[in-house]
Amino acid sequence: MEQSQAYHYGVMRRALDEIDAAAAPLALDDLAARMEMSPAHFQRVFSAWVGVSPKRYQQYLALGHAKALLRERCSTLETAQAVGLSGTGRLHDLFLRWEAMSPGDYGAGGVGLVIRHGVFDSPFGPAVAMGTDRGLCGLGFAAETGIEATFNDLRARWPAAEFHPDAAALAPWVEAAFSGRGEARVALIGAPFAIKVWQALLEVPTGHVTTYSDIAARIGAPRAVRAAASAVGRNPVSWLIPCHRALRKSGELGGYHWGLPVKRAMLAWEAARAEA
Repeated sequence: MEQSQAYHYGVMRRALDEIDAAAAPLALDDLAARMEMSPAHFQRVFSAWVGVSPKRYQQYLALGHAKALLRERCSTLETAQAVGLSGTGRLHDLFLRWEAMSPGDYGAGGVGLVIRHGVFDSPFGPAVAMGTDRGLCGLGFAAETGIEATFNDLRARWPAAEFHPDAAALAPWVEAAFSGRGEARVALIGAPFAIKVWQALLEVPTGHVTTYSDIAARIGAPRAVRAAASAVGRNPVSWLIPCHRALRKSGELGGYHWGLPVKRAMLAWEAARAEA
């Protein structure tokens, strides 16, 4: 990954704040000036990060974009699976190992697990990655929460595991996760209900969204919307398991464990790339 990715996300994050505060769409010169950049430099950063113009990207960052996505690209998960839409997402690049623990094993908090960790640059700011010898088991974003808080959050999911710093061991999987090239191996560690929710998320195609109620229905628990939403929020491998694609039925973004600005940036990034 290029080391400028975190810088690019920082610019996008600042642009998001400016766009939200403005009463109307901002012209390129105005938006660039607000961030103390030349229009040409600002345009280059946009193109390097997402490949569309600042004017077009503002449409994706707008607060109403999620509602538009829900109207136009809401993926009913049964349909997505039936017509093979999940093939347009990451499944073809992903080698997944499911580790659905028994209640007793899950309650033991990762006893016997050796988890390596490291901090990486990503298109959405600094990312904390964790993994076993089978693949990535944790991926969190620190732009809004900070690296230490993100690390502690992930580590608390498996408090009895052994943790060792070893970014080099995880680098190929992290590189593949954000570049779309190579094999991003994932080892999902969680309770059986959560594993079902995370598996349903993988069936939502890139550039599309779903709702928490659709996820609950898809896994055979239509009344367990809150439980499904909670499992979405507890997804340990963000981005690869696309919890950012889950919205409220109203079209509102809902929550996001690593901060709503990150969720909005992810949805905008995917939508722009899907249409570029």
